Amino acid sequence: MRVVLLGPPGSGKGTQAKVLMERLGIPQVSTGDMLRAAAAAGTVLGNEAKSYMDRGALVPDTVIIGLVRERLAAPDCSSGYILDGFPRTVVQAEALGEALRALATPLDHVLSLEIPAEDVVERIAGRRTCRACGRMYHVRYSPTREPSRCDACGGETYQRDDDREETVRRRMTVYTEQTAPLEAFYDRQGLLRRVPGTGPIGEVTDRMLRLLGA
Repeated sequence: MRVVLLGPPGSGKGTQAKVLMERLGIPQVSTGDMLRAAAAAGTVLGNEAKSYMDRGALVPDTVIIGLVRERLAAPDCSSGYILDGFPRTVVQAEALGEALRALATPLDHVLSLEIPAEDVVERIAGRRTCRACGRMYHVRYSPTREPSRCDACGGETYQRDDDREETVRRRMTVYTEQTAPLEAFYDRQGLLRRVPGTGPIGEVTDRMLRLLGA
């Protein structure tokens, strides 16, 4: 089963990808992990990607598509995969389609986790991180026993800049602008499956598996 998983920041997409990977027995292909692995391996495309990453620049679509194509042709993807974090735009989706046609392995499903914007803001803006050990907390769902002190090491907890409400809202705006055309693109192909993303993790997983027929 070949699946693309879409979802805004804070939707639980990464968590669900890992659960689906275990339930379906297919690998999760995360573009972030893939870029880091290719750079560490020193492949031609990996070195090219690293040159952009080291400068803090965006890796061009041509390089990412090349890396995705190499990854999806690997033996562990022969029975399927869950693409997490790619594609992000219609241009990338079109390039992915061409690459998969060349491999004769078209997509089966595109799952889109749907979650209200205010829920996303609450989930992300409530995060707190320990400066010392990096452990994560949430002011509502998993608070520290003592205010602003890590339960594990006693270090100070703080709100990362990426987790501030204004930053989260900007990220949501960008995601919506990029993803609305992408969802329409896959909807026209009959591949898009919308999944309500609120509720316990297990319930969301069950909704996804039902849509996948798994």
